[in-house]
Amino acid sequence: MSWVYLSPHFDDVALSCGGLVWEQAQAGNQVSLWTLCAGEPAPGELSPFAQMLHARWEAGVNAPVRRKQEDILSCQILGASYRHFTLPDCIYRRAPITGEFMYASEASLTGPLHPGDATLIQDLHQEFGRLLPPGVTLVCPLALGNHVDHQLTRLAVESTNFKVYYYADFPYIQGHKDQLSRLEAAGWSSQIFPISSAGLHAWQDSIAAHASQISTFWTGEAEMRQAIENYWLESGGIHFWVNPAG
Repeated sequence: MSWVYLSPHFDDVALSCGGLVWEQAQAGNQVSLWTLCAGEPAPGELSPFAQMLHARWEAGVNAPVRRKQEDILSCQILGASYRHFTLPDCIYRRAPITGEFMYASEASLTGPLHPGDATLIQDLHQEFGRLLPPGVTLVCPLALGNHVDHQLTRLAVESTNFKVYYYADFPYIQGHKDQLSRLEAAGWSSQIFPISSAGLHAWQDSIAAHASQISTFWTGEAEMRQAIENYWLESGGIHFWVNPAG
């Protein structure tokens, strides 16, 4: 089988599905991770919010370049190929007319999409239609937690003609299980894919490769590895959801 996982940012698929990507690759499937927000920021000074994030990541001014290198290593660990799109992360995007930063605070990351992003949904939708081979299975984030780039990814996928599975965005799922309950009430079905202990270790290693991002959620790598193991023990694998509307 051929699988394409859509990752809003470089680390999202590793965080949410790394163990399953490894299991599928080990079974001989063709698996590719496509990162949508992998582009460079426009020339000029970054917003104070983006500068703060760069400092926390200890990634310098070339954070996207470093994160791309981390992703390549992570994909190698998982046995997957990769594609990096040119859309910048939301923290770098500016409004088309005013030039203001559209997402310049922590709160703005989980709010509504800025009107300036409206055309991106159709642009991505058309690009998927051009790039995706026939018969591929798409895997897309549910956008639990409502991160704007996760919302953007899901909206661009909906109404495509491909089979789509949806994954729970980790670690956001831990604070937003109510959103899953609403999906189940709406008739969404789920399927669990078991992950072996070897798959767990590959999963943890693939996240560790995204070294600049560990501080976003944890105090260090050891805490991350324990969090992933706890998540694995809780479910025994990785759940995918299917929209009854297709």
